[in-house]
Amino acid sequence: MSAARFALMRARVAMPARSSGFLATRTLSSSAVMNKSPVEATKDTLKKADRTVSDAAVKGLNKGEEARDKLKEAVGSTTQEAKAKSREVKGEAAEYAGEGKGKAEEALGEAKGKTKEAMGEAKGKINEASR
Repeated sequence: MSAARFALMRARVAMPARSSGFLATRTLSSSAVMNKSPVEATKDTLKKADRTVSDAAVKGLNKGEEARDKLKEAVGSTTQEAKAKSREVKGEAAEYAGEGKGKAEEALGEAKGKTKEAMGEAKGKINEASR
């Protein structure tokens, strides 16, 4: 504790004539009044309000991050499912395209065969007619 808060006070006390005079020493103490000024009280109130608002803002940011993460998970799984489905559909499309191409080539082969057959018949009839 500081010396300013405690002070020794010496006082001479008038003593009756019979006794010898002595110096009486008494200790006095004082402490600062802990009342806050209006400015300090306002500062404390504003600090508390600022802290409350800051805490609420941090909670809001945390909730936003959680929502973002959940959305990413949902979209990520949906995206993966969509990619898998896309690969599946591409595979099916390639299969159908192969089947269609095979059928088209088969039909083309048949058409060529029939055309050659018809040409052969026509040549045969021409040869018969010319004899």
